[in-house]
Amino acid sequence: MDRIAPSSSSCGRDRTEDGRQAPVKAGTERRPRRHDPDRKTRILDAALDVLVEHGVAGATHRHIAAHVDVPLGSVTYHFANLADLQVQAFARYVEQQTSVFESVFDEVETHEQFVEVLVDFVHGGPARHRSAVLGFEFHLAALRNPELRALMHDWTKTSQEVLARYIGADDAVRMDALLEGMIMHALLAIEPEPREVTRAVIGRTVDPSGWPGA
Repeated sequence: MDRIAPSSSSCGRDRTEDGRQAPVKAGTERRPRRHDPDRKTRILDAALDVLVEHGVAGATHRHIAAHVDVPLGSVTYHFANLADLQVQAFARYVEQQTSVFESVFDEVETHEQFVEVLVDFVHGGPARHRSAVLGFEFHLAALRNPELRALMHDWTKTSQEVLARYIGADDAVRMDALLEGMIMHALLAIEPEPREVTRAVIGRTVDPSGWPGA
């Protein structure tokens, strides 16, 4: 049996990001869509906030749409599925953190300054706490997602390359692992470890005699 052709009043009509048909008045041009060129970026940033608050397991399309105050259909319009959204959100997080990690060493010239920068990464304020929570949510998600695992691998190598500029490739690998462990302990600690203890541990790991110019 032949299919019934759609009526001329609805055939070819544009749809909005929330899946509804865009209204068209007879004898008028189609109404332009709302201009919001940064919406996808805002959704990604909202996804990162939701990942901090609810974790990977609790981050849903609805939570993210509500957080950024856009229609639910706008989220599904920009991203194929929730996994795609999470991958792109974590990719944005990696891009941001790579830039931050590189910039904090810009004025480092001595062994003491290098150690202090790393101590700050372990004992940072609210911004560092948020970043650390996202980092470990990223680690957890990467265990089950090959695409995220590849992204994690590249990020780790980039971080180690930054450290290697100051302490060499072998020590950079060890320092990267030490930092991750110390940051996790700091997140989970009921009573924060004194900065002096962290400074001593990191200082012993980086041999000052091998510092450039020493």
